[in-house]
Amino acid sequence: MISKLKTKQDPIWIHVILLTAVFFITFPLFFTVVKSTQSLVQVTTPSLRIGSSFGSNLATIWNEYHMHTYMINSLFYAIVIASGKIILSLFAANALVFFKFKGKKIVFGFIIITLMFPVEILILGLFSVVSNAPASNAVAFFKWFLNPVQMFTSPVAFGFGMGDTKAAVVFPFLASATGVFLFRQHFLSIPVSICDAAKMDGTNSFQFLVKILIPMSANTIGALTLIQFVYVWDQYIWPRIIIQHNSAQVIQVGLNAIMSAGDSIEWNLVMTGALVTIIPSLIVFVLLYKAFMSGYALSSNK
Repeated sequence: MISKLKTKQDPIWIHVILLTAVFFITFPLFFTVVKSTQSLVQVTTPSLRIGSSFGSNLATIWNEYHMHTYMINSLFYAIVIASGKIILSLFAANALVFFKFKGKKIVFGFIIITLMFPVEILILGLFSVVSNAPASNAVAFFKWFLNPVQMFTSPVAFGFGMGDTKAAVVFPFLASATGVFLFRQHFLSIPVSICDAAKMDGTNSFQFLVKILIPMSANTIGALTLIQFVYVWDQYIWPRIIIQHNSAQVIQVGLNAIMSAGDSIEWNLVMTGALVTIIPSLIVFVLLYKAFMSGYALSSNK
């Protein structure tokens, strides 16, 4: 006689705690959705009834506050930066795992150390490097470079001259220590025999990366794409500082412009703008959710 095993059910209090957590996590989104449909008069009341002003609110932020321009700019920045981070991270991780050179661990250590420095504490130096004009000629550069006093007193005398351009938003963030770490951890799990077999078949390093490593890293690529897309989409401080004209600004700055317009804040427009702002990130999350979870699981198990 085969006895049936009884499945152990979780205590009811665990479900209560989880439901309570879900409520507190999702309530701000629910509140934003409801308030985005209300008029200026309704939005300041405690009412949580769905209003009928969403269409007019959306038209106002779209036409008067040019949210479509900000969204296009943010999409451009997010796609370009995320693509650049993935490509550079793949090449860097490939070199750190499958190439032999002295000081490889030291190089990786310096890459990881950069994770400890947030952009906010580097922003002054970064602004100078990006916005300062480049050296007029090689003689001027080497005259500065070979003079220790000038290098100490003016460490960022020359830059790239990218101030107030889209390149100024993209260029400083094309490299990713997080991406290098994720791909390196993933590549370390690939058997060395695969690399040896590829070499025996006459595959060079670039072909090995493109034909073998990239197809095997689809989940990690998806996870990094989601992380970096959301990171770039939420950027505010750096674009606000380096970009002066609105035609190249990002969506977060545009949302702040709605709050700064006029003598009083029109919260119905702010809520509508906030709702529109999260839609692209939500779409990317839904599309890459499985890849993100698989990639995260792979990296956390190593």
